Amino acid sequence: MPHATSEGDLAINGGQKAVAAFEAEHSYRGPKVGLDEFLAIADTFGYSPEAQAKMRTLLSEEDESVNPQLTRYYNPRPSRVAMFEEKARQVFGSNYALGVNSGTSALMSAYVAAGVGPGTEVIVPAYTFYASAAAVVASKGIPVIAEINDTMTIDPVDVERKITPRTKAIVPVHMLGMAADMDAIMDIARRHNLMVIEDNAQACGGTFKGRYLGTIGDLGCFSLSSYKVIGAGEAGMVLTDDEWLYTRALSQHDTAACWRPDRYAVERRPGELFCGQNYRMSELEGAVNWVQMGRIEEQRVRYNANMRRIVAGLDTFARTRLRPSNDIEGDLGYCIILTAESKEAAGLLGPALAAEGLPAGARGVEGSRDWHIYSFWEQILEQKTATDEGCPFTCPYYEGPLPEYSVDMCAYSADLFDRAIFLRVNQWWTERDCDAVAAAVNKVCGVYG
Repeated sequence: MPHATSEGDLAINGGQKAVAAFEAEHSYRGPKVGLDEFLAIADTFGYSPEAQAKMRTLLSEEDESVNPQLTRYYNPRPSRVAMFEEKARQVFGSNYALGVNSGTSALMSAYVAAGVGPGTEVIVPAYTFYASAAAVVASKGIPVIAEINDTMTIDPVDVERKITPRTKAIVPVHMLGMAADMDAIMDIARRHNLMVIEDNAQACGGTFKGRYLGTIGDLGCFSLSSYKVIGAGEAGMVLTDDEWLYTRALSQHDTAACWRPDRYAVERRPGELFCGQNYRMSELEGAVNWVQMGRIEEQRVRYNANMRRIVAGLDTFARTRLRPSNDIEGDLGYCIILTAESKEAAGLLGPALAAEGLPAGARGVEGSRDWHIYSFWEQILEQKTATDEGCPFTCPYYEGPLPEYSVDMCAYSADLFDRAIFLRVNQWWTERDCDAVAAAVNKVCGVYG
């Protein structure tokens, strides 16, 4: 039987508390996240067991009563993600920077912010990591694949040919540190009232005519990972100067949890509140990338200087030529591309350069599937979808016709892939190293090129 009580017995009215204290409060068992988790991170960094033991001894004397917060919101300390975003705004000169958990998440946030959705098309290059196109499909848009030109970046001429009334955005991709022709792309976009979303996953720090890549279009997307110039885990970033685009990207990246000036206010205009995803950057990634962001300019200077010194030392060859640049002073410069006259010639040059001790190779002779080349994007070419309905390719809002996807749809690009020889540049090479690289290229191309 429950105990009989009266209104006067309630603690709120002056009665005795039903629960005066919890016994567990007198037996402190440490924070949710503490020294053990920190040392797990130290182990991930590769510090020796001996060093970790010293860390444990030293840090055991620290006060553990403050529980670290590894998500950016409600953090008792300054948020490392917020610090990273502020550093990015300072470095790039953008009004807004949004840290996310991957380059693909950056693309998704930017695409949704720009209005990509059912019934829309987005033009992407035939040479880019598959995510540039896959994120269009995930946003319920239709990717239109455009040729690249001799610069190995998107061909503005083919872009303009492929614009339709359904086109929402153009996505120039700065591949392998090489700037796309942003003057031509921006001119096309403004004349056709299109958004420009730069995919700068592979050229963080590169410039075009004095402006950082990723700050020229309406939105700039970055991948910050162990496989990129900047980053050491898995993270990304969106840059923009437009407050509305930033707000929509912010909503998409955090389930529309509305981290706005007034978080719980009604929407200020249609399109501000919607059901988004969760792409938040963790405080661990924020801390790492805050440090990495401070190295962008010095890395750019080293890479570019070494690339240009090697290029300046190259001879003119009869059958092999250097990739033309849209801005050699701005290219990040960690890859030099030579183009042979044929796939067979590239097959000789690549191994010969590698045999001379150079980090070089030719894609065309490897025969492996490469997610950076459109002809291997079978998910798109064959219109594969997660469910049988086939959306967005079968979406009733799309007033097609669909692009004619095929492995040979971008014949010029396919030919370039087969004839390209890629030579990686090390930012730490000395001048003598660079001169030796140029001499090795001259030696091989003097025979085969």
